[in-house]
Amino acid sequence: QVQLVQSGGGLVQAGGSLRLSCAASGRTFSSYSMGWFRQAPGKEREIVAGVSRSGDSTYYADSVKARFTISRDNAKNTVDLQMNSLKPEDTAVYYCAASLYSNFINLLTTREKYNYWGQGTQVTVSS
Repeated sequence: QVQLVQSGGGLVQAGGSLRLSCAASGRTFSSYSMGWFRQAPGKEREIVAGVSRSGDSTYYADSVKARFTISRDNAKNTVDLQMNSLKPEDTAVYYCAASLYSNFINLLTTREKYNYWGQGTQVTVSS
């Protein structure tokens, strides 16, 4: 089992940057593929980015490609999401998540593939 604690987020103007971090407990962090999801009011939770167990493979939703970067540090049990060139439509609650389902990160694009979730953090981008 793993517990995920998120930090970062907040309010930023359009075009700005934010960094989200997710710290995992336990000694098996490298056994999990990791993802970041977001959920805007009235919308479904959607995948933003994912990273494989070793960090050598990543996935990005089309809406964030070239703006967001996911990274992980298995020595520190952390996974980060660097968000640049933020847009008002990026406003949402962001969640990190851990998956035992597969190491093929392109398969891990829906919430039911993830076993554990962080508490969520609000990101608000003003226009």
